[in-house]
Order: sequence, then structure tokens, then C-alpha cells
Amino acid sequence: MSTQDGEKKQGWLDSSRLEALFTLLPKIPLIVRVALLHLLSISESSRYLDMKSDVTISVLRCLLDPSEPGPISKTQAMTLRDPGIKGRIWVSKVASNIPPENHIRDTLLAAVDGMKEQKSSTTSFRIPDIASVQAEWTGYRAKAARDSPPPAISEEEKYREMMKECKSSPTILYFHGGAYYLCDPSTHRPCTKRLAKLTGGRVYSVRYRLAPQHPFPSALLDALVSYFTLLYPPPGSLHEAVAASDIVFGGDSAGGNLSLVLLQTLLEVRRQGRKITWFGEEREVPLPAAVTASSPWLDIVQSMPSWGSNSKWDYLPPKSTLAAEQPPPDDVWPANPPRRHLYVDDAYLLHPLVSLQLNRSWEGSPPIYICCGWECLADEDKYLVSKLIKDSVPVVFEEYEAMPHVFPLIIPHRPESRRNLQGWSNFIKRAVDDATKIEPSYTTIKAKTLQEVAIDTTKLSPYSEEDVRDMARDRVGREQLTEVSVKL
Repeated sequence: MSTQDGEKKQGWLDSSRLEALFTLLPKIPLIVRVALLHLLSISESSRYLDMKSDVTISVLRCLLDPSEPGPISKTQAMTLRDPGIKGRIWVSKVASNIPPENHIRDTLLAAVDGMKEQKSSTTSFRIPDIASVQAEWTGYRAKAARDSPPPAISEEEKYREMMKECKSSPTILYFHGGAYYLCDPSTHRPCTKRLAKLTGGRVYSVRYRLAPQHPFPSALLDALVSYFTLLYPPPGSLHEAVAASDIVFGGDSAGGNLSLVLLQTLLEVRRQGRKITWFGEEREVPLPAAVTASSPWLDIVQSMPSWGSNSKWDYLPPKSTLAAEQPPPDDVWPANPPRRHLYVDDAYLLHPLVSLQLNRSWEGSPPIYICCGWECLADEDKYLVSKLIKDSVPVVFEEYEAMPHVFPLIIPHRPESRRNLQGWSNFIKRAVDDATKIEPSYTTIKAKTLQEVAIDTTKLSPYSEEDVRDMARDRVGREQLTEVSVKL
């Protein structure tokens, strides 16, 4: 790194720290109040959390529900700042080549079309182009010091050095969270580094296109392209072909949604009996060894009761996806043509590749790992687990007492977070070793003690498929559904 580059980076860091300070200053009374209630053991959360976690969750809750929301583009840009790379992590930045044919996109569109019942030819969405998808190969760099900068070598050389430290075969195809419009692989490096270390494998962390600039199904197309890039490397790729049996999908929040959406897309492509022409060759469409999702966001329209009943344990803002109040206009929002949701056109809000709780069948899926806390998304996650059980899918489900949304990323110092990442990684290793040997399990992990208690799956979710469908329809508004009726 040159002196000029170093000065520029230091200037950015100083600016970021100053901005963070000015953001936190108005929250000092809140921090003092939460800390005092915790010290006096008055707050309910003090029974389950340490003070640092209690304050962190409270401040996040306040920051994510401002009285005056800012422009979408500004909020998005703040989360895309690369904090830099240092310490015990290998990162090799790559980009997939664009195939000469459009068949992978046409196959995706056929899957989208095959999972809905279109009653009007006028209803559609913006069809995305196939793009070069950036990603970060991530691995654990054991011999580095905590503050070591990356070596001044090429991305290819970084990849080769990373591969020397890979001790086992798992390749995690990872999709970051952020409500489909925020964050980046760079924001999730602490998590992907930890998964790489615990599994002994490597992570392919995808920089998929973000909404609102690139609505559904752009991110899904990027996910499918990334999967095929691993399976069938285009010319010039750094990596060799990865067997599907060595690949596990992973993601948190919206990234968990994308992991499961990609799986459901593959199931539909296989139901249709399709292959995909990719760089001049007709290719099979295999399933991965397994799929993993941390606090997956399934109910895009936020229709299930835990969005209100669990808010005291979480930092997510109140449900507002379809609210009349909109952020101030900027160059990316409102969309043109207008829509109600940042991620998806109105007619596709209840499409099964958007609102995953509405899928008719998960039969034929590989083993799936799902975890959540006592969070706003708990109802949808537990309902999906109950649906997977009915469809004879091997599931490992872990519910963490009193934990908020994607807690391993938010309060990583907690023993629950360490236990979660270890359980997540153990599942990945077992799936790659022999997915047929994975035994289903459904467990509550108690706060502080980490005591494991078996869950009675008959009481996992009180909601029927009809209940879930009605809640989603009522949330969106039944009048909107006259144009497009989704097969439920």
C-alpha cells in the first residue's frame, strides 16, 4: 500500500469514527437508562443478557427506527463502505464471466413463471440482464497477527495461499443479509471468516445486486450464476470445478431467504426436467449437499404475529414494508414505475420465490439447518421448519432463548453466538461428509447456560397453511391479488 493510499484509508477511518460518535451522542440518555435498569435487574432482558448486549440491542433498535428516515441511497451507501481487510483472514476478490448465451436467465424465468398462475398478460417484472457477479473467496489465515494487513500480492496469489490453508472440502456459497438493499460481503467478513475457520473449508461470499435499483429476480439470478460458476468454472476462473456434494448454501436474514429461494428454484428447474446451457455446454442442475440459514427472512410482507409480539426482544423496526409513509425521495426511490416494496414489484409480493412461507412443497430438498432467536421473524422460521418436517426434509433447527435477529453477527461475544456458529459449522461438515447421515433435531438453547432442551415439533407452529396464506393476503390487500393469483 502506498503512503497516499494509507493516508486516504486513515482519513476514511477517522471520518467514520467521527460520524459514529455524532450518531451515538444523542443516544447517551438511552444508554444510561438501559444500563441502570440492567444493573438494578429491573428489565426483563437483564435475566438473559449481559449489559453490553442489552445496550447494543437497545441502541440498534433506536437507530433502525428513526423518527425521520433518511434517503434510501444514503442509508445504502453507509453500509457499503469497505472497512478494510486485516488479521486472520484471506480474501481474494473475483468476478464471474458472463456466459455467451442467455439460457441460465431463461431457465430462471421459466421457474418463476412455473410457480405462479398468471391471469393477466400485462403483469410482469423488469427482466434483469445477466451480469458479472463479484464475490470474495474467504478463508482462515492462521499464521497472521490480529492486525496484519493482507500481503501485497495478486488476487490469484491470495487465492492460492488461501487454498494451502483449507483443511477440508466444504465450500460455502454465502449470501449476506441486509433486507436485500443493504450490506455487502465486506460487512460480513467476521462471520464468513469464522465459518471458514470452524469448517476448515472456504467461503464464496457473493456481492449480489441490491434493490431498489435491482429488484427481484436480479439477486436470484446472481445467486444462480454464482452456483453455476462454482460447479462449472468459466474460462479464466481461479478455482477448479466444485462438486455439488461439497457445496453448502449459507446466508443470514435476507441472505437466508436467498439461500432457500435458490434451493426452491433448483427444485422447480428439476421438476420441469430442464438442463442449462452454460458456456456452450448443456449442464445438469444438481442440488447442493445442504442449505443453511441464520434467522432467514421468509415473510417478506411481515404478516405473521411475531413481528409485533417479539419486538421487545429484537432490534428490528416495527413492520413497515407496505406502510404509506415512504422515505424521502432520492435518485433510487420511489421506483419508476412505482411499487410499494423496495425488493419486489407489487404483483409478485406473494410469489413463492419471494414469500417463502407460501411454497407448496419442499419435497426432495437436501438437509436444511435453520436457527433463530426470540425475534420478530420467529413465527415464519418455525412455521417453515414445521412445513419441512411434513415434506420429509431432514432439518436441524436451533432456537436460542432471548436472542435477537442474527445475533452471532450483532453480539458475537455472547456464548450463545459462539455455540451457534459451532453448531452451524458442525452441520456443514456433516453434510459434506455424508448428508444421508444427518439426523433431524429440534432444540432450544437456553440463554447463559447453553442448556439444550428438545422441542416438541407438534407444538412448533400453531399455524396451518391456510392461516399463513390468509395472513399474507390480508397484509398485502386482497384487491391487489386479482391480477396475479399465486399457487399456494
